[in-house]
Amino acid sequence: MPDPADLPSAPPSWHPHSLAARLPALRRRARLLAETRAFFGARGYCEVETPALVPAPGMEVHLAAFRSEFRPILGEGSFLLWLRTSPELAIKRLLVAGAGPVFEIARVWRNGEVSERHSPEFTMLEWYRPGAGLGALMDETEAYLRAVLPSRVAHGGVETDLASPFERLTMAEAFRRHCNGLDILATLGAGGEGDAAALRAAARAAGFGPRPGEGWEDLFFRLLLERIEPHLGRGRATFLTHWPAPQAALARRDPADPRAALRFELFVAGLELANAFDELTDAAEQAERFAHDVAERRRLYGEGWPVDQDFLDALTLGMPATAGIALGFDRLAMLAAGAENIAETLWLGRWPY
Repeated sequence: MPDPADLPSAPPSWHPHSLAARLPALRRRARLLAETRAFFGARGYCEVETPALVPAPGMEVHLAAFRSEFRPILGEGSFLLWLRTSPELAIKRLLVAGAGPVFEIARVWRNGEVSERHSPEFTMLEWYRPGAGLGALMDETEAYLRAVLPSRVAHGGVETDLASPFERLTMAEAFRRHCNGLDILATLGAGGEGDAAALRAAARAAGFGPRPGEGWEDLFFRLLLERIEPHLGRGRATFLTHWPAPQAALARRDPADPRAALRFELFVAGLELANAFDELTDAAEQAERFAHDVAERRRLYGEGWPVDQDFLDALTLGMPATAGIALGFDRLAMLAAGAENIAETLWLGRWPY
């Protein structure tokens, strides 16, 4: 074996010295997988495996997907397929069929996402429990993190004590607290849509000047990223709950206040770790949202994929009331191993290899 001093400063991820540096984190990742399966198995979940090549990779407007093509060996023609951005739509078909509660440790792909916290190919842990609500899902998520992580975790100089009760902070309270009293729900129109003029006026009144041409969603996310997220998951973990209705995605609206959606994101040690919904089961409402998302994606990016009609057909048959969550497993492994870069938790390290 060559002397390490003779090697380049960044050997390829397959080099023995590179693997040796990552091996403690990788072994911790392997234990984390075993502990995850044990946790959910003990709670009556069934592990499932769903297809990675799909006709529609996911319906989120701002996610880019990897494109593929199926060419039959016999016969003519071909058709477009995509690598999934999440197993969500497939797992929900299984819930319609009566398979739940279920979990999947899924390989997923999102085009263009590369950073110390992102890889275009990564692992997502998703679990769904019929009959549960958002509160029960938060309880279970707390129990899972305490079962598989040390009592104190850190990333980028930010520490979280997982033994302390997790904070449950509504989006409305987060904006009031960190944006000088701004009432984010008051900036929604009568139908629950974002009112750009109302949010720009509220931002100005709170001392945050909007940028030229900034729409409701753009300004909402800028305030969230710059003013709110830096305060989350510090000292103790934070569930950021009850998102404005325009950010409902596949969540149902809050019956007590339809301006908010029953959705949460989880922040630990400053990392956004998970995204969860009290799942929307109304097929007609979901079809309207999907049609809007397809049109918005084409408007913004000039391309995309059609509505997943097969999923809507399944939803029409009837999905039980369910709470579900998607958790970034590689980021969880970073916290478990004390890693600062996602590449430290991947067997072949940096991407591209």
